[in-house]
Amino acid sequence: MPIYEYKCLKCKKYFESLVISKDDLDKIKCPDCGATVFEQIMSVTNYSTDNVPGTSNKVSAKTRNCSTGTCTTFEIPGSSR
Repeated sequence: MPIYEYKCLKCKKYFESLVISKDDLDKIKCPDCGATVFEQIMSVTNYSTDNVPGTSNKVSAKTRNCSTGTCTTFEIPGSSR
């Protein structure tokens, strides 16, 4: 299920909302103050890595120029699909 995180622009609290269809976007309200002005935020992710000798278990980031300005690609170690 798509659960999105938001920050209320009125009271500055963070909250989550389940969004199944576009109609659900019109129903989102801050659970603390009831405001309907918010911004979607990037969710924090968790990951685990394989402990393979001789490999790095650190996340790396590469920055490059792209059509919209500057883009960043994160390389997260672990098993690939």
